[in-house]
Amino acid sequence: MRLRPSVALALSAFLGIACAMADETIVALEPAFPEMKFSLPVAISPLPGSKDAVFIIEKGDPAPGNSADKKKKGGDFLGGKVQMISGLSTSNPVKREVFQLSPKDGKFDAAGESGFLGFAVHPNYAENKQVFVYYSLRIDGKLHQRISRFLLSSVEPFTVDPQSEQALISQLDPAGNHNGGDLHFGPDGYLYISCGDGGGGGDPFNTGGFINKDFHAAVFRIDVDKKPGNPAPNPHPSVITDSKGVAFYSVPADNPFLKATSHRGRSLEAGTVRTETWATGLRNAWRFSFDPKTGACFAGDVGQNLYEEIDILVSGGDYGWHDVEGLHDFNQKDAAGKKGMPGKASASGYQRPIHEYGRQLGASVTGGVVCRGERIPAIAGAYVFADFASGRIFSLHDRGGKWESREIARDSAVSGFGHDPSNGDVLVASLAGQVKRIVKK
Repeated sequence: MRLRPSVALALSAFLGIACAMADETIVALEPAFPEMKFSLPVAISPLPGSKDAVFIIEKGDPAPGNSADKKKKGGDFLGGKVQMISGLSTSNPVKREVFQLSPKDGKFDAAGESGFLGFAVHPNYAENKQVFVYYSLRIDGKLHQRISRFLLSSVEPFTVDPQSEQALISQLDPAGNHNGGDLHFGPDGYLYISCGDGGGGGDPFNTGGFINKDFHAAVFRIDVDKKPGNPAPNPHPSVITDSKGVAFYSVPADNPFLKATSHRGRSLEAGTVRTETWATGLRNAWRFSFDPKTGACFAGDVGQNLYEEIDILVSGGDYGWHDVEGLHDFNQKDAAGKKGMPGKASASGYQRPIHEYGRQLGASVTGGVVCRGERIPAIAGAYVFADFASGRIFSLHDRGGKWESREIARDSAVSGFGHDPSNGDVLVASLAGQVKRIVKK
């Protein structure tokens, strides 16, 4: 996801495009909850085991009375919120605010691509009362990206206690963009977390090719339950520990880099590896999801100069950033025209994306979800994703091992996807302030 100063004008333009192109699309979009309003909805998250409720995550707004530019470092922002929509199987669903962030040891920051970016409810929440969040904050004026555990209130219906925070990871962030920020429990019960490459352009902090630096450029996999046999993470300034130096999570014993001694041809010193790493070489995995039928993990990885990509992530996969962009050798000077268009990358040890698209279609992919509902045959079984910049929404179908993409609709500033668990409909969140559903045209 890229947010620029001209976003307001861009949204207006894309809304116009969406209307103009309506006759050329194969599905329609309609308000999912017509009577409800949302503030910068950035993600959609399920309530495990429920067919009656879903969560909408709101990124966070400037505080009342603060007219400063959102980009100003240290500006005041209202903590992002979680809205619970319940009664989905009825004709009158209800919205209720169940959480607002209020960090105790820092200042919430929602400028640019920062903010409240991810929310996941533990599959066993009914017993352990745990939820997990990914958000941005400033500690002593320095930007951090944080993964924390919170507990549900014991005296109210589903409501998160904002004072119950236990930080797990607080990563110092060198720039405000490329934060990843998605998190989901996988079919195996472990928590998966996407983190961008630290920001800037062209990987200036050189994080893309390393698994022994910080929590960047990867999807990480951790055990928040600390199951027997799973080891502790290696020490790192970002890993929060208790008074005895013990981390608040462990590392699954089958994580792919647990015993790694080299990576991309470089030797690794024992004890320095981020053993939490599950898939690496990702520039900015802006939204990933697990197919509810097959368990496959799909991700949209935002490109740099020329190509956006869709990946199926696998354990131990290296997706090549910053050596490759999409299926092509990465050339940082392409955008300035100082070199010719890059050729296709040669076959290598890197995992190749299942799909890429160029600047004629968009400039910032938003990863989506696999449609397993049956109400819209045109997209049944397809992976549905979007481009934040152009407003295009696509379906991606596996045709006997060859993935074929088709534009199916348009909307503005699409930031995330989810499912309506009551009927399998694909839901679409837009920073324009709307949550829509894909319906038959």
